Amino acid sequence: MDNLWLIIGKADNVPIVMMIPLFAFYSWLAFKQATANDRLIADGKYSELQAEGKDRIFTWPLLTRNEFLCAILIMVILTVWSVALDAPLEQPANPTKTPNPSKAPWYFLGLQEMLVYFDPWLAGVVFPTLIIVGLMAIPYIDKNSKGNGYYTWQQRKFAISTFVFGFFALWLMMTFVGTFLRGPGWNFFMPWDRWDPHKVVAMTNVDLHQFFGIRSSLGAFFFGGFVVTAYFSLGAIYYFWKKNTEFLKKLGPVRFGILIFLFLSMMSLPIKMILRWTFNIKYIWVTPWFNI
Repeated sequence: MDNLWLIIGKADNVPIVMMIPLFAFYSWLAFKQATANDRLIADGKYSELQAEGKDRIFTWPLLTRNEFLCAILIMVILTVWSVALDAPLEQPANPTKTPNPSKAPWYFLGLQEMLVYFDPWLAGVVFPTLIIVGLMAIPYIDKNSKGNGYYTWQQRKFAISTFVFGFFALWLMMTFVGTFLRGPGWNFFMPWDRWDPHKVVAMTNVDLHQFFGIRSSLGAFFFGGFVVTAYFSLGAIYYFWKKNTEFLKKLGPVRFGILIFLFLSMMSLPIKMILRWTFNIKYIWVTPWFNI
């Protein structure tokens, strides 16, 4: 575990080390408040608070004052931090001696980890765009006139579950893996492993069409296209199967189409990771222009 403590103690890893417990604490706090509000609603006491005007607080001075105090506190922490820790600058670039591993700043390590599983245009452009747009679109797709302005789990299950999975289980996990579990050669190391710069891992990856014995490029093109099309068609199948449910009636076909596209795109990341880890599958769809 000595190697892990060395990684945790590096100056450029301080933000991610601080971020993990902070996210855990504020997530727990939000779910605790949501549970308390749901209990009040279930007991019929929330309407009493609304009638008395106790279900809300004023932005000024209560919220503004707290935000101002937090800004001062953060400024003090950043000042002490910048004085106490040296900036993680390295020697001038030397083309004869490149660092190993070469890692992006911690806030880009999630993207760098995605490059293991997808082409650069997907990992660097398409997925970050879909993630940002998708997370912003969730409240407008899963609209709930009752669940506005207060923490609640019962009234926003889908939106909260999707956000938690996309942001915590995928984005933060990718950043964590890139920071703590990727060593020299971008090889995977467990926390208790020593980072051996001479470690060699045999690259035995194959594309999906090769896994099924398809060798021609034309066959690979149509086979991969069929698999990807079939995957995204699952959304249409689900819609016609469950279109009479209350959830889909509320969403409507347009919002459901946007929602299911974003959801399936998000789920393609863990699916691709599992395929790589278990079957050494590199690409699903191989074409002369792009690979997925």
